[in-house]
Amino acid sequence: MPRPESSRIVSKLPATCTFKPQGIAPQQLEHVELTVDEYEAIRLADLHGLYHEQGAAQMQVSRQTFGRILSSAHRKVADFLINGKSLQIQGGHVELRRAHGLKCYSCQHEWGDRPKQDKESCCPKCHSRKLAPNLESKQIKPTDNTNE
Repeated sequence: MPRPESSRIVSKLPATCTFKPQGIAPQQLEHVELTVDEYEAIRLADLHGLYHEQGAAQMQVSRQTFGRILSSAHRKVADFLINGKSLQIQGGHVELRRAHGLKCYSCQHEWGDRPKQDKESCCPKCHSRKLAPNLESKQIKPTDNTNE
């Protein structure tokens, strides 16, 4: 009997959940389903440039699991783009956590009441630019894909 899948931590739900090629009716397309945890892995690794170890820490999974999630997400996005399919972001075992400040990956320093991260942000202690939202411990299970 396989081990039950544990929840992955995500800090942001997608603003848009469905993507498709323009000019083709949805019922004429094959569909690719990207889970919310796969979406989060792409957001952390590809958009924010975090290393697998850092992304894994954010999602509270092992580095190997993060790599598998990201690899699966990349295959699905490639299938969607190259084969002209529709993409639906939904599902997965996830828990939503909200940010309440910033954390430096270089020195682990935490600060701020609200995440105010931009391209010029750096750690006040070590001046590193490797920052991520500092997540509060309250866990919220998402019931739908709305952003707050």
